[in-house]
Amino acid sequence: MTSMKIRLACALALGFLLPCAVNAQIPTAGSPTGLNAAFVKLFGNVSAFSARLDTQVLDSSDKEWVRMPMQFAALDNKVRMDINLEQTVSRDLPASMISGLKNAGMERIVSIFRPDKQITYVLYPGSKRYMTMAVAKGETEAMQKGLKVEKTAVGKEKIDGHACVKNKVVIKNDQGPVLEAVTWNAADLQDLPVQIETKEKDKRVIMRFSQVQFAKPDAKQFEVPADYTLMQ
Repeated sequence: MTSMKIRLACALALGFLLPCAVNAQIPTAGSPTGLNAAFVKLFGNVSAFSARLDTQVLDSSDKEWVRMPMQFAALDNKVRMDINLEQTVSRDLPASMISGLKNAGMERIVSIFRPDKQITYVLYPGSKRYMTMAVAKGETEAMQKGLKVEKTAVGKEKIDGHACVKNKVVIKNDQGPVLEAVTWNAADLQDLPVQIETKEKDKRVIMRFSQVQFAKPDAKQFEVPADYTLMQ
């Protein structure tokens, strides 16, 4: 693949596969991989954890559009996601695209959201290359000034054996709501939402966390390794 085709394929893969339950759309400058300050607020007082994350995107007919497993880590508002496209199932991600990315050493993707640096890093461990995506100024300001979180209990359910309170969550800034979600918060896991569901237009996104560990992730996981090269 040419450099331009690789970048296009990467952008498409990110757009299809990293809605991360926030917006389910092609990346934007404000939220290049679907991660933003409002999404991080869903974790409440849990500032550090790691887990397996399984994300499922359903279309307007409630049929599966994307299913994507990944490794997830959070530390003091920073978020890291490790994805292997070969483990991902999607109607809109052709095998030829994955094959091309694999040949370029780019089938594994690491996305690192760094609101403190106003940037998102996208790393490709197979080729030791990375891209940068600017985080909108408003995202950093939102993190600094804070967002209001309104959480209303609407029921109780068990998720993977965890007794959870099902909540409707609305996160607002000064202009109004910026994110609405339903969360299943587990009492035995420090009230962490083990399942998050959001909607965007005609899509429904369900994220489920498992194998949760509360040990602080190594801070180095949220940095670009010294031997990686910036993609031009």
